Amino acid sequence: MKKMICLTINGKEYELAAAPNMTLADLLREELLLTGTKKGCELGDCGSCTVIMNGKAVNSCLVLAVQASGKEIVTVEGLETDDGLHPLQEKFIENGAIQCGFCTSGMLLSAKTLLDKNAKPDELEIRTAISGNLCRCTGYQKIVESIKDVSEGR
Repeated sequence: MKKMICLTINGKEYELAAAPNMTLADLLREELLLTGTKKGCELGDCGSCTVIMNGKAVNSCLVLAVQASGKEIVTVEGLETDDGLHPLQEKFIENGAIQCGFCTSGMLLSAKTLLDKNAKPDELEIRTAISGNLCRCTGYQKIVESIKDVSEGR
């Protein structure tokens, strides 16, 4: 039996019916067609499904949709504004921190969560913040450099 939930996603309020076993990742992808949230391992190990929930980076594959009721969610689609790409998105592109792109949305949201809490993190803090996000392509250095560039205003 589905339960009605209310949540805010990328600044827009939604009222939806969700099955008790539906994950937030599935709700975002299947019900709202916000496919920037990727589904990788579905075990909380890879970080490709990372979203920001009430200011904290979470694996949306581990959060039930009903648990997100009343929460504010930001997905990668919510980073871009009318003014253009978020500075993190720009730096990831500029620095070649994107290859296959599968980890990118999770990396961006983990980085945004860090920078929202600590505008000037050191390299260890950056690496710690993205440690829950696996990347098979880039070797992480360009990702770290991109986050550092944004924090230093480059």
